[in-house]
Amino acid sequence: RLEKERARTEAMSVYEKEYGACQYICGIDEVGRGPLAGPVVAGAVILPKDNPILYLNDSKQLSARKREELYDEIMETAVSVGVGMVSPGRIDEINILQATYEAMREAVSRLSPEPQVCLNDAVTIPELPVPAKQVPIIKGDARSLSIAAASIIAKVTRDRLMREYDRLYPEYGFAGHKGYGSAEHMAAIRKYGMTPIHRRSFLKNL
Repeated sequence: RLEKERARTEAMSVYEKEYGACQYICGIDEVGRGPLAGPVVAGAVILPKDNPILYLNDSKQLSARKREELYDEIMETAVSVGVGMVSPGRIDEINILQATYEAMREAVSRLSPEPQVCLNDAVTIPELPVPAKQVPIIKGDARSLSIAAASIIAKVTRDRLMREYDRLYPEYGFAGHKGYGSAEHMAAIRKYGMTPIHRRSFLKNL
């Protein structure tokens, strides 16, 4: 079973190998473009070259428990980890796509050392704060170890935050749906109105 996982990990490091001449390769991904509440969060991770972390995958394919375990392992072994976060108010101001780019730029700006190559999940980020080459990869979180690591960091960070918001606004059920538009969430908005963490631009028609 371990051999199989090693082979899968090896297959997911094809982009990292392609740019292997570069010392620092960073993966970038975001979580939370779709929810009606809470921030959009981006992760940027530079993994060590000689110490692959097993079981990295698109964060949506992993159980919450596995994500938490991998989060700790990434934080422990990564060369550098950066997190960027953009608030619901800012999302309303500049739109979700621009807010996503902003979160990604912030995540990259927190990396030290600076990456020379950025493997991005499906996007090219405008005005990146470092002169790195950008490589957009469709479904990158399932095809690159670095992007998978970034997706796990972003997801765990955001989920923890939504659990905190659940304590602040218990009637909305944020710990369960994480701000996405579930039937329970929609019913709570209709009953109690919007909280300061709701994205008003996403709820115009309510």
